[in-house]
Amino acid sequence: MNSKASAPGKIILFGEHFVVYGTKAILCAINKRITVSVEKTLENNILIDSSVGNLKSEPDKSLNEIDFQLRPFYFLADMMIKKYNPKFGLKIRVDSEIPLGVGLGSSSACCVAAAAAISGIFAKKSKDEILEIAIEAEKTIFPNTSGADCTVCTYGGLIKYDKKNGHSKILSKPNFHLAIANSKIKHSTKEVVSKVKQFKEKNEEKFSNLCKEESNIIEDVLICLKKNDLLEIGKNIMKNQEYLEAIGISNEKLQDMIKIANQSSFGAKITGAGGGGCIFALTDAENIQSTLKKLKEQNYDCFSAEIDYKGLDTF
Repeated sequence: MNSKASAPGKIILFGEHFVVYGTKAILCAINKRITVSVEKTLENNILIDSSVGNLKSEPDKSLNEIDFQLRPFYFLADMMIKKYNPKFGLKIRVDSEIPLGVGLGSSSACCVAAAAAISGIFAKKSKDEILEIAIEAEKTIFPNTSGADCTVCTYGGLIKYDKKNGHSKILSKPNFHLAIANSKIKHSTKEVVSKVKQFKEKNEEKFSNLCKEESNIIEDVLICLKKNDLLEIGKNIMKNQEYLEAIGISNEKLQDMIKIANQSSFGAKITGAGGGGCIFALTDAENIQSTLKKLKEQNYDCFSAEIDYKGLDTF
């Protein structure tokens, strides 16, 4: 018996960093996917084959002995083996359409797809159950995860999240395209988050005002999403980028990419931690190709994406 599942990546449309201090964030699933395939093996081992590394190990090892990026897969396989005590091992294969480590939700999509595919060998589970174990798997690499990324990767579409109320589905179904460009600058989310914290502590009043401004644009965006008002959403994207620059998470390369994308899109900004990683530009069917063309002419690695409304898919 084989089991297979795929889950979409994600971008943060609005609210990164400010969400840590109480504002809302809006996340969007994108139609670039991680696919995890699982099959039984005769040996009582856990085998992992992925672009971030390979592993052959017996069950019941300490996670500290497992390579950091492979821990979610091992954790899920080991958990299921302990629960069901099968007379076989598991071979896990991971295929990705998502650039890794650039803020596009590759880790969360891996956790969701792996949770579904590995558990599918043993029992059928609901999306709610899969989400629960996917978040536990994500904690093996990000102990303080909010679960928001796994949530949007599981259910697709758009969600809003804040620390007080958690996450909830945005029922609006806007129709937009995204041009996503990768700076290829490596960054540490932990270091960038620390940098923002230092900025806040030195500039309490300014940071508080930025949080208020961020909250205002997100409330406006929630209304605009219902109307599919891309022009107004784009204006808010550009405002959000100004706030991210103010707290010091941008740089010359990211700003150059954004400047180029702004020439033909409704608005562009950093998505995720910043300091590197990706930017996205909001477009429609008419201006997606011209935006990609302008970025490619400057030798930026970019691709198009749309909202993924399906979320987790098992087959």
